[in-house]
Amino acid sequence: MTRSSGNTAADLVAPVAPVAPVAPVGPVGPVAPLAPVGLVAPLAPVGPVDLAQVLDSRRPARVALAPVPRQLLVPDLCPELPSALPPEGAGLSVVMGQRLAGTRSSVGPQPQRGAQKMTEKFLTTDAGAPAPSFEHSLTVGSDGPILLQDHYLIEQMANFNRERIPERQPHAKGGGAFGAFEVTRDVSQFTRAAFLQPGAKTEMVARFSTVAGERGSPDTWRDPRGFALKFYTSEGNFDMVGNNTPVFFVRDPMKFQNFIRSQKRMAANNLRDHNMQWDFWTLCPESAHQVAYLMGDRGIPKTWRNMNGYSSHTYSWLNAAGELFWVKYHFKTDQGIDYLSQEDADRLAGEDGDYHQRDLFNSIEDGDFPSWTLHVQIMPFEDAKTYRFNPFDLTKVWPHSDYPLHEVGRMTLNRNVVDYHAQMEQAAFEPNNIVSGTGLSPDKMLLARGFSYSDAHRHRLGVNYRQIPVNEPHVEVNAYSKDGAMRIRNAPDPVYAPNSMGGPEADPARAAEVHWVCDGDMVRSAYALRPDDDDWGQAGTLVREVLDDAARDRLVHNIIGHVSDGVKEPVLSRVFEYWRNVDADLGEKVEEGVRGKAE
Repeated sequence: MTRSSGNTAADLVAPVAPVAPVAPVGPVGPVAPLAPVGLVAPLAPVGPVDLAQVLDSRRPARVALAPVPRQLLVPDLCPELPSALPPEGAGLSVVMGQRLAGTRSSVGPQPQRGAQKMTEKFLTTDAGAPAPSFEHSLTVGSDGPILLQDHYLIEQMANFNRERIPERQPHAKGGGAFGAFEVTRDVSQFTRAAFLQPGAKTEMVARFSTVAGERGSPDTWRDPRGFALKFYTSEGNFDMVGNNTPVFFVRDPMKFQNFIRSQKRMAANNLRDHNMQWDFWTLCPESAHQVAYLMGDRGIPKTWRNMNGYSSHTYSWLNAAGELFWVKYHFKTDQGIDYLSQEDADRLAGEDGDYHQRDLFNSIEDGDFPSWTLHVQIMPFEDAKTYRFNPFDLTKVWPHSDYPLHEVGRMTLNRNVVDYHAQMEQAAFEPNNIVSGTGLSPDKMLLARGFSYSDAHRHRLGVNYRQIPVNEPHVEVNAYSKDGAMRIRNAPDPVYAPNSMGGPEADPARAAEVHWVCDGDMVRSAYALRPDDDDWGQAGTLVREVLDDAARDRLVHNIIGHVSDGVKEPVLSRVFEYWRNVDADLGEKVEEGVRGKAE
């Protein structure tokens, strides 16, 4: 939605008197009126004019045109049109004649640029020198060739050729905003992190995204949503890189790359393919829990403001006494969960591919600041050793009956970005950004993401990506990293450690790293199975006990529609078996619906 100041073009400029038509020159026959074109009023007949004499005189001749409707004149949007509108009903004068070198290429009176500006700014080159023009290249005469010494033209073209940077491999399409996180409950008995202490308020930035789509893809495709947060704490940056679902498709990072490829495009035709997606999912039964979320209402949130955010992974907290806890983060939307039907999502994908991004931006512009309340599940350190299923398995949730939610604080987004590329496209979130009192866990996917995310940023943004303003911590940085492309901050001596020159020293007590005990032989293996470790149980619980009847009906409807669009044998039979393993009744309804559609 665009906004208007309420002014019309007529409110912005002073009217000028109409220009009188030029007297006829030489006897010629009357000129036939031009036929009307589109919305433009037809030209009125003009008197006898010797056009050859006019052109030879090398003096501009003015030809009066019929009155032009004022609503057709939009000088702010079309600078080639006059910026001063004539009084209602007056003719518009057009200059005909040879243009002089250095004049505008447009026809008609020139806009009075700067007359309506509140402040006066002069155009410069990227080096800060005054720029000669943003409209005309330097040429030999007005019609001659362009000159190589037009450094400003070369600067503009060269910069344009390099504006795009590599997009994110997953999560390419997204947007977000800045805000603040404020602690509302006391969790100091569980963590020593300064930004989680009672009353602490921390600036932060959030980015929401789809997973599989490219930068230009629609916001309303059925896909999990990324929920990435960066907190500028007093102890350095803390990042939580989550999704709008509490689980994920796979639990071993060896499968991650192939999973993403299965959700993107075929090699031959460059098209997304449902058969390819279901081929991967049905061969990886651990995906069932996440696919049940994806095919349900949460697969297409109504807006980013109407979805929750989850760490999905298990993280760790360390308190002042050195006690360790395992935690999961839950950011619950204060706007309420809401969703789009598949039909509405398809319609919006065609009408407004940026629907979610537009909604968030406009809401903040209107002062309707979205917020989320942070809750955590807390597991005592020793519980993880004997819990009935692996608590670090990314495809499973911790039942709230075993580990209830504890409120921590509220995140509010209250400030839009002013440069999407600089503040969103270059924003770099990574699980390795942890602060004292927080840490990772033995979750294999989390540990692998710690490398893959920072490596992706070095590829996309360069080795010094942390010096980009949106990624810079709000505390002093004393590191021994130096040099590299686009180094911004000075790296003064000493540039090595250890040294006796007064360089920064490591302080293990301040870092307070989280450690856990592990042993065993080096193996390539799945997680060791525990009594309740199965791939179908929690997906079935979601379908039978969490969803109501209406939500289950929508789940069946969405699965049937998705599978009917291109899934074929032998994958199709595996799809039916996949859902029977989740829930027998669900599987029967899916097969009945798909077979019925095919007949």
